[in-house]
Amino acid sequence: MKNKITIVLLLLFAFGFKAEVHPNEKDVLFFLEEYCNDFYPEHDINELIFISIKQQKLYLIRHGHVVSTHIISTSKYGLGNKQFSKKTPTGLHAIAHKIGKGVPLRGIIKGGVYTGKEADLEHYPVHAKGDFVTTRLLWLRGLEEGINAGEKIDTYDRRIYIHGTPEEGLIGKPSSHGCIRMTNHEVVELFKLVEKGLKVLILNV
Repeated sequence: MKNKITIVLLLLFAFGFKAEVHPNEKDVLFFLEEYCNDFYPEHDINELIFISIKQQKLYLIRHGHVVSTHIISTSKYGLGNKQFSKKTPTGLHAIAHKIGKGVPLRGIIKGGVYTGKEADLEHYPVHAKGDFVTTRLLWLRGLEEGINAGEKIDTYDRRIYIHGTPEEGLIGKPSSHGCIRMTNHEVVELFKLVEKGLKVLILNV
């Protein structure tokens, strides 16, 4: 396993740590291959969702290719794993459940069930009333004990999802209550392309 200095240099190369720098797909793939080989050698990760907190982007990766890229929103409270913190957890996860097939765009999902109601979309960068989960959701399960799995830090128990939101005007900046938000059209497209068990890597890069 490479030491921490090597990893830091790799991160600097791949992402630059400048707000105005957006890594190209080649940089993203290079970074992910090196990172996963170093930190998750026990996992055969040929397909995964990669979520970059600093870039507020979600990448669907399949066999060395970027299948799709999406602008997302993570928590406005920052990063963290504690229960009730409303923060977005980091580390390796997997999709535990896919919920919402057949739900109409903007359909409100509560407790994993479509309520029969639809949320009004807010296209301006302001908060709407209610923290609604809409259209589709991918429920995540943490795979790292002590980091995102276990008592009082468990991603699954915290109900951390990738999901649609009525607050589409806030997509691209941290604005959620812990989950990863997407536009309603794009979460439908992602939902079609992924299956249960797909790995999801969330990193502060």
